[in-house]
Amino acid sequence: MENMFSLKGKVALVTGASYGIGFAIAKAFANAGATIVFNDIKQEFVDKGLSAYEKEGIKAHGYVCDVTDENAVNEYIAKVEKEVGVVDILVNNAGIIKRIPMCEMSAQEFRQVIDVDLNAPFIMSKAVIPSMIKKGHGKIINICSMMSELGRETVSAYAAAKGGLKMLTKNIASEYGEYNVQCNGIGPGYIATPQTAPLRERQADGSRHPFDSFIIAKTPAARWGEAEDLAGPAVFLASEASNFVNGHILYVDGGILAYIGKQP
Repeated sequence: MENMFSLKGKVALVTGASYGIGFAIAKAFANAGATIVFNDIKQEFVDKGLSAYEKEGIKAHGYVCDVTDENAVNEYIAKVEKEVGVVDILVNNAGIIKRIPMCEMSAQEFRQVIDVDLNAPFIMSKAVIPSMIKKGHGKIINICSMMSELGRETVSAYAAAKGGLKMLTKNIASEYGEYNVQCNGIGPGYIATPQTAPLRERQADGSRHPFDSFIIAKTPAARWGEAEDLAGPAVFLASEASNFVNGHILYVDGGILAYIGKQP
């Protein structure tokens, strides 16, 4: 059973994994035996990431790459294959969100979100699949969202991108499953990260932030998720334990999508 979840000897590439969810997933992969490769858009972010991995006792390989640039991605993957090895596991984690009401959002802003959150996973996946096919196996994990299923105010571009990513996940599974390539998604719930910290700060009177109260009330687990809550699901989807799981979106949300909410 332990060997089923082992990632020993595997090369795992996690995009945008200098910090946050991507870092937590990469750390879990390393603890399961994988060699970690990550990228970010600027050298300063890569350097911070390398320092963070080093503090955890992990030797990671960091590169600068804009995942929306197809030529840059192809060069990146070729370099990784030469310097580290063929990518066995790809996690499309890099993403952005712009919280702007739809009628106030420019088409350029909409396209930027789609470019990072949907086009980039397409570009990255396309770059690694041929070598996965040649090697005879591969795992692709797309970081989806509850917005792959639900809408919400001010996130039209993000919801459109994450809904599209859900269907890209299913289509990659459909096209390449016969080559022993599994593509699945993880849909995180509301995760406690530095970016969401202001939404969880206590108010001057000691009460919860209104959004914090909203999330707690909507989550059967009655708490925010931690980045580490994604570790087990990610290792499962990256390991041989999930070899017959394909085209599935695993929501790690504390039960939000299963819950209609408490009666006022």
